[in-house]
Amino acid sequence: MAGARGDWRPWLKTELEKLGYEVLLPDMPHIESPVIEKWVGHLSDVVGIPDRDTYFIGHSIGCQTILRYLESVKNPIGGALFVAGWFDLKNLEDEEVAKIARPWTETPVSIDKIRQVLPRSTLVISDNDPYGAFEENKNRFAELGSKIVVLHNTGHITEEDGFIEAPVVMNEFRELAGE
Repeated sequence: MAGARGDWRPWLKTELEKLGYEVLLPDMPHIESPVIEKWVGHLSDVVGIPDRDTYFIGHSIGCQTILRYLESVKNPIGGALFVAGWFDLKNLEDEEVAKIARPWTETPVSIDKIRQVLPRSTLVISDNDPYGAFEENKNRFAELGSKIVVLHNTGHITEEDGFIEAPVVMNEFRELAGE
């Protein structure tokens, strides 16, 4: 995992700040072994009380964190952009990684609760993400009402896949935010 300062995140933060957005890029606890309750609790502490001017951008397990956080939110937010988001994973590296992922894939997420506070969302997903479950993940995000943007042959949309900048993410965020 690249953490808050990896991949395209610093570039996106800089670009959004140029447009006048306040951008928080939280360092999540124990990125080597993420735990739902700790990550959601940390995100809640960082965000405070969200409102219609609050937008989220997450990558991979960060998308799961945002979804699970939104289950606990009472008031609608502005929207969310999910990059390489997933509900299910395939092709994990080893049993240790599978054990870490299991609570995230097996603990249900309430689409109905999330839809009540998430008026707009977009999923940016690659058709060759190495963690698979492409159709299932697209379908689950579609249940949320997410716009689905499919990138071709871009892996997990990380620096390793050539993403130190992510203009497509920036463009999708601007559209999501109504710019």
